[in-house]
Amino acid sequence: MEPVSLASVCFALLSCVFVQLSSAGDCPADGRTWVPFRERCYHFVHGEEDRIKSYTFQRAKTFCQGFELVTIQSAEENDFILKYSPEVWKGNINVWLGMYYDTDSDEMKWFGEQPLSYTNWERGTTPPELIPVDTCAALHSDSGRWGNVSCLEEVENGVICEAAENAEEQGKQKPSVLLSVIVILSVVAIMGVSAVIWFLHEKRSPGAAMFTAFEYHPPFRAADADRSCLVEAEETEDMP
Repeated sequence: MEPVSLASVCFALLSCVFVQLSSAGDCPADGRTWVPFRERCYHFVHGEEDRIKSYTFQRAKTFCQGFELVTIQSAEENDFILKYSPEVWKGNINVWLGMYYDTDSDEMKWFGEQPLSYTNWERGTTPPELIPVDTCAALHSDSGRWGNVSCLEEVENGVICEAAENAEEQGKQKPSVLLSVIVILSVVAIMGVSAVIWFLHEKRSPGAAMFTAFEYHPPFRAADADRSCLVEAEETEDMP
């Protein structure tokens, strides 16, 4: 292996590790448009703007195809949805939230059994106002707040799906930076040892091209030169 190839292979390995690690924060690659925000991904369901949109709660859930309706855990997330919605929809939008009334605990919960650590109800609203088993919630874009709606009878015109980054890779082990570095160093060490062995092998090989150029050839031999001088002197004395 030539010395230049060692650097090339190391560079290729580093590039592969960088690509692998940098892809760890990607949103689902399922053909839909996902918008990232704080380690979460959001898909704003949209269609033809000249058609009146009306989605029941169950219909809204089917649009997410394996993911959940949006759950809002902070004021920053609530503001993000409000600011991005005009990029997708025109006019006022009421977005279904992934929330339901839990009859066991008598309180509203997010899907996934997450408690409501953050709420943004319409002023004067004390949920639930409707029959508990029929209570869901929607985000109103005009006010930025949430309201109670019927899960069975109401229709809304906004659907947002939410997923964690790398949702398609959940359950798989994430790449380890330390492990990747150890692998690279091991490969570099092995290739370095291989280069040394190759160097020593070429050095010991008879007639190796890289060493024949450095063979020592003395310009003269002292003994032969002295003998030549004596012969030349004798010939000169014998001349008339």
